[in-house]
Amino acid sequence: MVRNTASGWPGGDTHAGNFGRFGEQCAREWYLAAGCRILDANWRCRSGELDLVVADGPDVVFVEVKARTTNRFGTGAEAVDARKRQRLRALAGQWLAASNEHFAELRFDVVDVDRNGAVEVYQDCF
Repeated sequence: MVRNTASGWPGGDTHAGNFGRFGEQCAREWYLAAGCRILDANWRCRSGELDLVVADGPDVVFVEVKARTTNRFGTGAEAVDARKRQRLRALAGQWLAASNEHFAELRFDVVDVDRNGAVEVYQDCF
C-alpha cells in the first residue's frame, strides 16, 4: 500500500457523483506523479466501466477508485468483493481485446480516497 495526501475535497457537497469524480482525479494525479501514463479514464462498455487504465512501464494497470467520506461502513478497498473483482477482470479482458497496445503484465489496483484527498493505493491486490 502506498499513501499520498493531496488537497482535500473542495466543497461541502459530497454528492456521490461529484465526490467520485474528485476521487478519480486524485487517483489520476497520483499515477501521473508516479510516472505512469493514463491510457483510459471512465472506459465504458455494455458490461460496465473501468475507472482508470494506466501504463506503468511495460505493464497495464486496471484501477478501481473508491472515494469515501467516512470509513464507517468499511474502506473503499474492502468494498471490492469477489463479485466486483470478477466483473473487473471481465472488463479488463474486453478493454485488452479492444486495445491496439501490448503489455508485458497486467495488474489490478484499488485506490481509496478520503474526503481530505488522502490517497491509499493497494497495488496488485487481486
